[in-house]
Amino acid sequence: MQDIDLISNEEEGLSAAAIKEALIKSLECRRLKKVLIIPPDFTRYHSNAGFITEVCFDHLTARGIEVDIMPALGTHVPVTKDQWAKMFGRIPYEKMLVHNWRSDVVKIGEVPGNFISSVTDGLWKDPIAVEINRRVIDKSYDLVISPGQVVPHEVIGMSNHAKNLFVGVGGSEMINKSHMVGAVYGMERMMGRDNTPVRRIFDYGMEHFLGEVNVLFVLTVTTAPGGKIRTHGMFIGEGRECLTKAVALAQKKNIDFLPHGLKKCVVYLDPDEFKSTWLGNKAVYRTRMALSDGGELIILAPGVERFGEDESVDKLIRKYGYRGRLNTLRAFGSPENADLRANMGAAAHLIHGSSDGRFSITYAVANISKEEVESVGFGADDYSRMARIYDPSKFSYGFNEVGGEEVYFIPNPALGLWIDRERFENE
Repeated sequence: MQDIDLISNEEEGLSAAAIKEALIKSLECRRLKKVLIIPPDFTRYHSNAGFITEVCFDHLTARGIEVDIMPALGTHVPVTKDQWAKMFGRIPYEKMLVHNWRSDVVKIGEVPGNFISSVTDGLWKDPIAVEINRRVIDKSYDLVISPGQVVPHEVIGMSNHAKNLFVGVGGSEMINKSHMVGAVYGMERMMGRDNTPVRRIFDYGMEHFLGEVNVLFVLTVTTAPGGKIRTHGMFIGEGRECLTKAVALAQKKNIDFLPHGLKKCVVYLDPDEFKSTWLGNKAVYRTRMALSDGGELIILAPGVERFGEDESVDKLIRKYGYRGRLNTLRAFGSPENADLRANMGAAAHLIHGSSDGRFSITYAVANISKEEVESVGFGADDYSRMARIYDPSKFSYGFNEVGGEEVYFIPNPALGLWIDRERFENE
């Protein structure tokens, strides 16, 4: 099938009709009996993948084709019934298959250590097993559809494509080791870029181990000013080229170069989307390249109620905390900390979530105690108090003034990457 590229020059983005027409065009000439759709979960609500999934489901089932839907959970908790209805519309909740990253996967190959060493400048030399949910390679499926958003990402550089498969419905070794490779290599060397070491690992897995699986990628580039999804581009294809094109557009739409470093940045976390610091720390990842040394990051987090999405990871975060890269690596390297060594993804997360003392991080919370937040290494404050000072309903995106002080406001950290242009160009 020839790739389909849609790019809108309108501020409002692509129309629902244009998206629907392109999706049907990509599917209508295929002879299919059974299809597996792997959309992102609710934490990627603003990808517009929910609408895309609904269009594909309606079109395929109307033709008598059996369709299963398995959200790419990674290590996240399953999609709730309310979240499902909001994201996937009329599709019955009972159609959802729940991915279990610990027990529902099979090993289909291994990325060799010498390849990984070559793409990481020798910083990682161990091989990585390529594990994936057994349904992806189930030959009863004629087609696997993988919709999702391409946006700057702290582990891989730019999200989606093969990541949706090898992490979204992947197994523990690929999830853990790929995150650790990204942490060791350095997120600031990768965020916003294509062809990073982690991306090349996923490309290797795609090329060598999924060649016989028919995968159709539907990649979006979106923003969501005021919470309204705007789809600026959609790229449909079966190879790598659709990702390359989506990355180029996302770099224009989802990276904000700021004229100077930020002394104070306030980030709001939608309570429907962000329940944990595992997700909420996007506020840290996506702003760290914009914050000045000695700057202050305030995270308004009314919905955060735990640290990890997974109970065992939550315990690890509570035990080791966000103590900085060197402290985490020392703890990881200690033979007595077998629990942390067994979960590289958690160790990588602890590295990503710390500022290494370069700027302060304060979580303003309502559903978890300040004492708990402080125990893992963050500053903490009361949400209602901080929301009175930094009222998200009165802020506009970008620079604001509060009591004569310049404050930069971000209403959703998941949709972009913010960089101090002056510092970036000097480095």
